[in-house]
Amino acid sequence: MGAVLRFFMAVLAAATLTVTTAAAKSGDKDKGAAVYAKRCILCHGEEGDADTDVGERLNPPPRDFTLGEYKIKTSGFEDPVPNDDDLFRMIRDGMPGTAMPGWGDMLSEQDMWDLVAYLKVFAEIEEPPENQVDYGTQVASSPESIEKGNKLFHDGERCSECHGADGKGDAIKKLKTAEGIRTWPRNLTKPWTYRASADPKDVFARITTGIPGTEMPSFANPKSKKKLSIEERWHVANYVASLAETGKVARAENTVIKAEKIDGDLPTSPDDPAWEQGAPTTFFLVPQIIAKDRFFTPSNDTVTVRALYNDTRVAIHMEWDDRTKSIPGDPDAEKIADEDMGEDMISVQLPVTIPKGMEKPYFGMGDVAKPVNLWQWTSGSADKPPSVRAANAQGFGKVEPRDAAAVGVTAKGAYSKGTWRVVMQRPLAASDAEKDIHFVEGEFIPIAFAAWDGSNGETGTKHTLTTWYWLQLKPSTGMRPLITALVVMALIIAGQLLWARSASANRPDEAGGEAQG
Repeated sequence: MGAVLRFFMAVLAAATLTVTTAAAKSGDKDKGAAVYAKRCILCHGEEGDADTDVGERLNPPPRDFTLGEYKIKTSGFEDPVPNDDDLFRMIRDGMPGTAMPGWGDMLSEQDMWDLVAYLKVFAEIEEPPENQVDYGTQVASSPESIEKGNKLFHDGERCSECHGADGKGDAIKKLKTAEGIRTWPRNLTKPWTYRASADPKDVFARITTGIPGTEMPSFANPKSKKKLSIEERWHVANYVASLAETGKVARAENTVIKAEKIDGDLPTSPDDPAWEQGAPTTFFLVPQIIAKDRFFTPSNDTVTVRALYNDTRVAIHMEWDDRTKSIPGDPDAEKIADEDMGEDMISVQLPVTIPKGMEKPYFGMGDVAKPVNLWQWTSGSADKPPSVRAANAQGFGKVEPRDAAAVGVTAKGAYSKGTWRVVMQRPLAASDAEKDIHFVEGEFIPIAFAAWDGSNGETGTKHTLTTWYWLQLKPSTGMRPLITALVVMALIIAGQLLWARSASANRPDEAGGEAQG
């Protein structure tokens, strides 16, 4: 009986994997046209060709519906037409890492099906796709499956050629779409950036269909020398899912970098194991669109920060994934960079004076009333080594360069397999009380960051940045809590003894009372 049950469960699972359009509903294209005009026309245009002013500022650009070509689909790799379910899902969930939002909270289910019907009009799609992704029998994730996927991923640089040895997308060649638009390989360690979900089934679909219009091929194509069987694709999907670095997720509730106090010297190397003593906190990086020249096409999206301090100095460790090591003047770096390549950079911003209460300087480089300190590390070029700079700012365009050595700021960086790690240090005490922040143990100190990907043409005001967050030098505990507890305990015991003695002295003499009575 158990074998029969397992057989029917397998049949049910296969049916679930292969039938993708069963839940599809019919839509009214005329009603969809009204939804499109209200919600979609700004980016995708009246004719659906994405020829809009907004579209020119987005990376990736909005979908051109007139082509009938979609990147995320579950129809067969040889069929350019997506399933209705594929269109519905993109409308409902949006596409992470792009300007395409999810409309599931604003549109009714029927509105979205109506929109699906209208989108197909642009490319005159009338018939459903003939071929579907063949999921076969799903291979459950296991150490054995992941190891097999690891070997297939790296065999002949099948996947690592673009996605890198550790899956961080550190490309060795410049990638473009069919329209010549620059694209970056997916950083597989950040599943929250996937256009579709990071569920192994969805990863399997991407491996099977490829991503039409890009250099991501189909590994189900029998003409490909790198073709994978259904089972092999499941192994690779399980391996890709295992790469997720869940400890580097930016969470809204994590707003404080808690610096631990240590004895002895602070670590100066970005790869020193001592940094494990500091709890990591990850923040989103967003494009700088406040001041000219504004920036709309970022490649870096998060920065992870740790901090340590001792009796005299504070050190801040910043780690961010960057697909390229940008070294101007280096021929290999220039092959995969955009024009006008700059250096990779990271910047720390702190208020000159720790504010009282919640009021902080303007996060865009401060203001006249509340200036900020800036520390900046640069990756260098073929002609000059990495460097550290210091400055004070009172807003964009009001920047006063400082001597980093005089301020006491030092920095060291290291790049490996798609990740930069940079450490900056400075004495706790201000070198100039009027121009530099004085770090105070226990205080909540505003802190913000900015990053530049030189290979993405990021220079000057073209970069990504964070809003203000907090840095706290956690007060050292040592023996103080224990001593305090012992003192409190001693006071309580002493109090109890005094109370007992007083109560005993004031108690009536029962025997004497009876004799007198």
